[in-house]
Amino acid sequence: MPAARRCGHGPSSLTSLGGVARQVAPADIRQIGIRRVDAGEKRLLQDVALEVMDLRTIDELGMRRAMTMALSGLDDDAHLRGSFDVDFLDPDIAPGVGTTMRGGPTYREAQLCMETIADTGRLSALDVVELNPAFDVCNRTAGMAVELIESLFGRSTLMRC
Repeated sequence: MPAARRCGHGPSSLTSLGGVARQVAPADIRQIGIRRVDAGEKRLLQDVALEVMDLRTIDELGMRRAMTMALSGLDDDAHLRGSFDVDFLDPDIAPGVGTTMRGGPTYREAQLCMETIADTGRLSALDVVELNPAFDVCNRTAGMAVELIESLFGRSTLMRC
């Protein structure tokens, strides 16, 4: 789990990958849209009290409230680094990923997630992972990923001032 490695958990061959890396405190990480973790990952998440907004939580709270909770308490000088795992989307709308799992967010829920992050004005870095063109249908997933990334960097789908 990359987040665990960034927090200093795991074999030293991974935690020291690339030399000495600044470790991130688990309290500074939010995982949004998690659908499945193995038993070891679940224990680690609980042990370090990493904040996770899994899909059940999002279903119960709604995307807006879940995102507001996840982003609350940011320091004034905080910068956000995002990892957009394209396979968090429902495979009905995003088939072009390596590991599909039904029950992911809809397009509009994903847009709201991205717009809420953009509204903070604090996004400073982003990586996009799990997009697999070999499984895509007419480049549908890649096109949608581009639209969502545009929203993440401030392009609104709504007519707002």
